[in-house]
Amino acid sequence: MDYSIKLLENWGALDTDCLIAGFYHKRKLGTSAAQLDEKLSGLLSRILKRDSVEGKIGDTLLINHLPDEQIQRILLVGLGKKEELNRTSYRKLLGEAIHALKASHAKQAVSTLHEIDVPDACISWKIRQTIEIFEAGNYRFDQLKTTPENTSPENRLSKIRLLVSGIKDEAAAAKGIKQGEAIAAGMKLAKDLSNLPGNICTPAYLAEQAQKVGKGHKKLKVKILDEADIEQLGMGSFLSVSRGSRQPPRLIVMEYYGAADKTGPHVLIGKGLTFDAGGISIKPSANMDEMKYDMCGGASVIGALAVAAELELPLNVIGLVPSSENLPDGNANKPGDIVTSLSGLTIEILNTDAEGRLLLCDVLTYAKRYEPAAVIDVATLTGACIVALGRHPSGIMGNDDDLCRQLTEAGEHACDRVWRLPIWEEYQEQLKSNFADLANIGGPDGGTITAGRFLSNFAKEFKWAHVDIAGTAWKTGKEKGATGRPVPLLSQYLIDQVE
Repeated sequence: MDYSIKLLENWGALDTDCLIAGFYHKRKLGTSAAQLDEKLSGLLSRILKRDSVEGKIGDTLLINHLPDEQIQRILLVGLGKKEELNRTSYRKLLGEAIHALKASHAKQAVSTLHEIDVPDACISWKIRQTIEIFEAGNYRFDQLKTTPENTSPENRLSKIRLLVSGIKDEAAAAKGIKQGEAIAAGMKLAKDLSNLPGNICTPAYLAEQAQKVGKGHKKLKVKILDEADIEQLGMGSFLSVSRGSRQPPRLIVMEYYGAADKTGPHVLIGKGLTFDAGGISIKPSANMDEMKYDMCGGASVIGALAVAAELELPLNVIGLVPSSENLPDGNANKPGDIVTSLSGLTIEILNTDAEGRLLLCDVLTYAKRYEPAAVIDVATLTGACIVALGRHPSGIMGNDDDLCRQLTEAGEHACDRVWRLPIWEEYQEQLKSNFADLANIGGPDGGTITAGRFLSNFAKEFKWAHVDIAGTAWKTGKEKGATGRPVPLLSQYLIDQVE
């Protein structure tokens, strides 16, 4: 959709298919709704009272017939109790608003919802969230359907104007639009890549899509390392995973330079398993189709690099995406195999389904060549993270308190939250092997933590954080599909480095 700013001159001059305004609990109208109500001689108040709509969070009332033909519809959205409104409820009411707006068949609309007071939220943040939520509500993945679910372009909601009252608000709103559009586009890119099936989104395909992103931005360079390049580097751990697949692996390297060359970059690493059957330690067949989402970390890193380039952030960012499949085959890893990582450490593979860390550990070692300011890896790494935290926050671990704090604060601001878990030295005991330097699993206890502890062995020479997105990268069941997380988290972290 197209988003723009509309300066409010007078209500009589406003022309729109639908105006979106808010009202609080017990039918108390918000600022714009009250002004419209006065202009319409109390019509809104009478209709709310007649239809007994209280104004709870998520309540919506579409008024289709108005005496003023310039405003064809008014969508009233419940804001709940004014004193209880917060960032979470604000995002919820935006979701209900876009759902009702789409059902109204309006082609363009004017929104005033960002005028409401939300604690610790400026107008830029509120408009950014409006765009992110509206785009998410308007998202459909129907590219592979013979009859797409989306309506024809001429009947589709295509334009949102955001009403502001002055020059100061206009400048802040412009900032919110710029960030919101960039992050929403990064999330859409990540969702599109993640929702593709494994027979289409192979490691080679994922690499091609990263190259397309690079071609759209002058400061973003993309190079692809093939199997021979990876082997020449000595990434024995990474290559051990791809041996069971007919699809050759790729290491996607995205380099965005928005600051001086000597400025240490922020390195983002994303696990890019385009399909994970578990290898010889094969997964149960139920819901195995969802293992196409094992590359959501890689997709989110590609999306975050696109955001950095689109916003022209004045810092250096490197994106590294190791991409492979993990399938059972005569040449695949076997439980008990020992491989040598790029760092030189040997790894006993006790479970071939703990493969993501085998890719990430080699790429963590590779990241050292950039002399990074910080390294953040993102991966759908452990089902244990869902057991520990559910599907609301991602798990975070790291060797630097300040970096973990920055990511936690970025997550709160972006509403893409993380919760920190320990990786104390005691957990290293669970990774001991009788035959190699360390094992790739640490037993059933604390599976998310021991996975993070495993990776910490390859991140000792720089500031590092690991984000486990197994519970947040996609939804299952009726609403199955990628969420685009943690693109907002990574984007906000990068924005914070500038601001």
